[in-house]
Amino acid sequence: MSLPAARTLWEEGHESGREVVALGVALALTVAAVDLLLTDRLGFLFDLGFVALCVALALAVRTEDFFTVGVLPPLLMLTTFLLLAMSRAEAITRTDEGTWSAVLAGLGRHSLTLVLSYALVLAVLVVRRRVAQARAFDLELAAAAR
Repeated sequence: MSLPAARTLWEEGHESGREVVALGVALALTVAAVDLLLTDRLGFLFDLGFVALCVALALAVRTEDFFTVGVLPPLLMLTTFLLLAMSRAEAITRTDEGTWSAVLAGLGRHSLTLVLSYALVLAVLVVRRRVAQARAFDLELAAAAR
């Protein structure tokens, strides 16, 4: 596979895993806050924002930190729901059974979002890995041709 001379979207990630995690937590909480400002519960807007956020984080991370972003979606959703349940459990679930009940209800209610984000993150990381390998192969061929 021959790649163009300029770097592609798949090769542009340059943020460290630590920076991506911090950005992910901040933006996930922001998406949740915006959804709660517009409605009284987490809904479709949070789901769309979460999926888009996870894909963007997978594109932003550098190659060496793929593992970090590969395990991030479930941990990010768990953290978001835990922090939200401690302050406004009624935004996640209708019952007033406690923090952990709200977290589990939120994870169950948004499980399709979690599965979709996880699948898309892993797909993006696979494509990025293959493009990086193809770029390395093209560089080896160019060096051997000299």
